[in-house]
Amino acid sequence: MEGGGKENMSAKALMIQGTSSHVGKSVIVTGLCRIFKQDGYSVAPFKAQNMSLNSYVTLEGGEIARAQAVQAEAAGIEPVVEMNPILLKPTGDFGSQVILLGKPIANMTTKEYYKFKNKAFHVVKKSLEKLLGLYDIVVIEGAGSPAEINLRRNDIVNMRVAHLARAPVILVGDIDRGGVFASLIRTLELLSRKDRQRVKGFIINKFRGEISLLKSGISFLERRTKKKVFGIIPYFKEIGIDDEDSVSLEDKSCFSKTPRLEIAVVKLPRISNFTDFGPLEKGKDVAIK
Repeated sequence: MEGGGKENMSAKALMIQGTSSHVGKSVIVTGLCRIFKQDGYSVAPFKAQNMSLNSYVTLEGGEIARAQAVQAEAAGIEPVVEMNPILLKPTGDFGSQVILLGKPIANMTTKEYYKFKNKAFHVVKKSLEKLLGLYDIVVIEGAGSPAEINLRRNDIVNMRVAHLARAPVILVGDIDRGGVFASLIRTLELLSRKDRQRVKGFIINKFRGEISLLKSGISFLERRTKKKVFGIIPYFKEIGIDDEDSVSLEDKSCFSKTPRLEIAVVKLPRISNFTDFGPLEKGKDVAIK
């Protein structure tokens, strides 16, 4: 593992959380890793627990989520299992294969995994400590939303990690799907007082249109929450970063109106590594359906 510094918790950490899944957390963490690298810092990504069937194999043979592999590439370092110590690969609606530090250990039901979480968090803590000791900055990605009340007691990926790393949190909302101000405000209000204090501000992601039209909404958001909007990120198409889960398949469409070749992909109830079809989408005369 590349990096500099002594093994301690003195590194700076920043955490990106979202109002829900698919708001752009992974891409924002990727961008921040590249920005910090360009500014001369040694930087590493971290996500305590990821649920994805699209995985990446490290040089040591460990399995992690592809998002953390891409983030490591943006940081200019080799992906290692500590960047994603827990990977869950769903086997159905009520269970997953549990991969711990790159190695599969068991297939667990949801209830079995909940009982296992305290042991899992010990691995999360050790992995985070190692990265914080080796790099100037660790950019941490949350999962889903920190405001899932039913999951808060057993959280090992959102606010519990933020407190462990003493990391300021930036909350990301997706304006493209609508209701961004409501989602940001309500997410914040559903957090405990201690957790709200961790949140330092917001990013509004996937914006299209005239930015001046957002001014009244931003002013209201900042007055209501007493927190700043740090940035508004425009909607980008075809970024070229693999999707983590099948949520993105809902957005798939043909890239050519008059293709010379049409390729049909069967959308099964469970699909693994569907991003393998990505290179085919780049053909000008090819349509994926």
